[in-house]
Amino acid sequence: MIRRATVLFLAALLPLLAGVGQAQAAGYRYWSFWDLDGDAWTYATQGPSTARPADGDVQGFRFAVSEDSADATRPRGAADFAAICAKTPAKDGEKRVALVIDFGIAADAPSGETPPDGRTACARVPSDATTAEALASVAKPLRYDSNALLCAIAGYPEKGCGEQVSGGSAPAPGKPEKSEGEDGAKSSAPTASSSSSEGDGGPSLGLVAGIAVVALLGAAAVWQVRRRG
Repeated sequence: MIRRATVLFLAALLPLLAGVGQAQAAGYRYWSFWDLDGDAWTYATQGPSTARPADGDVQGFRFAVSEDSADATRPRGAADFAAICAKTPAKDGEKRVALVIDFGIAADAPSGETPPDGRTACARVPSDATTAEALASVAKPLRYDSNALLCAIAGYPEKGCGEQVSGGSAPAPGKPEKSEGEDGAKSSAPTASSSSSEGDGGPSLGLVAGIAVVALLGAAAVWQVRRRG
């Protein structure tokens, strides 16, 4: 009898715990920064203001909702230096950097906004220029928040900056520190302290409700065992 009650209790508990875990998942809407390594995109290990690409490099930006760098969505579209910079001749003392700018999909756009079509651009900048300077030369206007987080490229989005869009107020696990960009601008997964999130860092209503239900189920199971014993 006790074994049967325990099995029933665990069967009811597992879906609840799964639901609580899903309720705690968080997503952040932001521009991520990428390097092209061979034929594959890799999440940049430096921010745009400290990265100094070489002539012939390809770098990308993608606007999307992601939990962290491991979950970040890669840029789409052609990423070929020869094609992107075909009409931009080399020049002494300068370098060419191919940029892929992916404005994302409608599902990730802020309310009332529509993502523009993706674009590519060949930035010809001084040989010591950073990625942020290359981006500013081909994709103005750029927008930053008070913490110098890169919020918009080519004016998109018009509002919002690294805000949390779902789940609890705790930052997603493994979220990297933000890297600095142009004029100290940062472009990486935002942390809870730099994003506009709801709540005060305490447990979410879903978590509290889940714990309460689990406690009730446990008490009911014990009561059943004692009644039939």
